[in-house]
Parts: sequence; structure tokens; C-alpha cells
Amino acid sequence: MKNVFNQTDVAEFVNRVNNLTPSTKPNWGKMNVNQMLAHCNVTYEFVYDNIHPKPNRFQKFLIKLFAKSIVVGDKPYPKNSRTAPEFIIKDERAFEKEKQRLIDYLNKTLQLGEAHFDGKESHAMGNLSKKEWNTMFSKHLDHHLTQFGV
Repeated sequence: MKNVFNQTDVAEFVNRVNNLTPSTKPNWGKMNVNQMLAHCNVTYEFVYDNIHPKPNRFQKFLIKLFAKSIVVGDKPYPKNSRTAPEFIIKDERAFEKEKQRLIDYLNKTLQLGEAHFDGKESHAMGNLSKKEWNTMFSKHLDHHLTQFGV
């Protein structure tokens, strides 16, 4: 698994993102490339932007119980797997804007570094280790870039 706290690996992710075009088609799934980029940005919005409501105590319990091991575990996501409602992008998005936001989020995460994330509380899963943060970021992004053939 690539490391979002490693400059070489982030450069590889950025290169893959830059290989996308507005006409890139998915190998599976329903999202177009613009929606996929916006979908990937949601992960970072939870960390950097205060635009999503925090789950209540019961919702956090359920997320930790049922989703945490999937999100931060090493096993890759299966094709066409379900996603949380906050990650569903139904409207049309601007390709260049979403692409640049994703690249900016990747660079910000790299600059902050793993020490910033080690033990940091996630939006819904409690405190995560630097390995769990990396797995969550890297696995999700790799899944969707692979979905779009880059």
C-alpha cells in the first residue's frame, strides 16, 4: 500500500490524478470522473473542512462496530461496494476544480505528516493510528483511481 505521508508515493498519486481527463470512463460503477473526484475529496473534507455534521454517539458506535475494520483494514475494497451517504455525489461537479482540490488535499496531508495524524481523532471512528490514517486515505484513493484506469 502506498504511503500518503511519503513524498514519492504522493507524487505517484498526483501523477495518476493528472492522467485523468474529463472524458475518462470508469471500469465499473455509476460515478463519472467528476463525481469520483468529488467523492474522493469527501474523505479529506471530514479531516480539513467543517462541512459535514458529526455522527451522534449511537452512529459512531455503529460505524466503529461495522465499518471501521473495513475502512482502515488492509483488505482492498471490492468493486461496487456500498458507501456512506455523505460520499454519494449525485450532482454534476467541475472536473478541474475537483481534481485540484484532491491534489491540494494530498499535498496538505503530506506536509502535515504522519506525526500530525498519529492518534488524531477521526470524524466518526475515534482516534486512529498513523497506519490507520494512511490505510484509509491510500486504499480509498487507489480503489477509485484503479476504477478509472489510472
